[in-house]
Amino acid sequence: MATGQSSSQGTYARVADLALEIEDVELEVLTHTFSPGFTRVTTRVTLRGRGRRGTGEDVTPFQPAHQGAAQLADRPVLRGRFTLARFGRRLDELDLYPGADLPPLFPRTFRQWAFESAALDLALRQAGASLSALLRRESHPMRFVNSPVLGTDPLRVVSRRLEVQPTLRFKLDPSPAWTDDVVSTLAATGAVDVVDLKGQYPPEAPVAVKPDGALYARIARGLPDVWLEDPGLSDGCRDALEPHLNRITWDLPVRDPDDIDALPIAPRAINIKPARHGTLRRLFDVYDLCDARGLTMYGGGMGEIGPGRTQNQYLASLFHPDAPNDLAPVAYNESELAPGLPPSPLVLPTPAAGLTPTAK
Repeated sequence: MATGQSSSQGTYARVADLALEIEDVELEVLTHTFSPGFTRVTTRVTLRGRGRRGTGEDVTPFQPAHQGAAQLADRPVLRGRFTLARFGRRLDELDLYPGADLPPLFPRTFRQWAFESAALDLALRQAGASLSALLRRESHPMRFVNSPVLGTDPLRVVSRRLEVQPTLRFKLDPSPAWTDDVVSTLAATGAVDVVDLKGQYPPEAPVAVKPDGALYARIARGLPDVWLEDPGLSDGCRDALEPHLNRITWDLPVRDPDDIDALPIAPRAINIKPARHGTLRRLFDVYDLCDARGLTMYGGGMGEIGPGRTQNQYLASLFHPDAPNDLAPVAYNESELAPGLPPSPLVLPTPAAGLTPTAK
């Protein structure tokens, strides 16, 4: 592990030995249609034991992978008495994507996080324990940003949202079509906190944006106060970003603490996505390392439509509440915003036990 507190001394140690008893496992496919062309599919994992239940959410982005998930519920090895640490080791031994045709380099962390978060939720409820108290961290109102689908008219999307929610702030995905006029108009809103350059994805990924030094320079100059996330560094892109290295942040390349030291540009900030890290140990070790080094942390969403979104909001409220957390309530991901949505910062009810806040 990179320099910082070890798991045996840090945050993970506060939960690793929690007792966990699992009597029943259930997996349920969830769907939500955000627009005529996009229906999100995830899987809710529910673990039950001793009259309590814990939930998590598998946010694997490949819809066919969810079709065979339910067969995991029949595996006897997922039932029994554990500690959280022992249950995590059990998950390490299992193929959690039986029969799924995933891309060769796809990290199989998403479903593991669904089970680990459900296990933490259940263990806390069985112990009658508050995560906030256990970690000795107070939950604070969570500041959030919105990352809408921009389509071919980003200015219209942003302006319409600001009409409904004038204090809304944004994390935006650029496209090669962003001209100087688009960038300057976005800058004039004063509402952009992060631009996700998406330059670290493989070229075949649907969300990848080809690294473009001219586009990077245009964005960095025109939006001088925003974080610049996940740039590609080929074909002159690093040179274009050289004056702006203090604003580079990373998301996709970071799964465990050691990845932070391997980054091609030392970070000032890290986008924390629990499903990307996959395990409680890796997630909490990354939190500890960022704390030890004074790195800014902010939370990222991964298309949650079930308990995963509120769980990630709660974690953000404990570890990085005053940051541009891309964890707006799910209703902000609709193609058009409804009036009356809760504004940022979001006040979360702190669970007396468990990982999942519930609405008051």
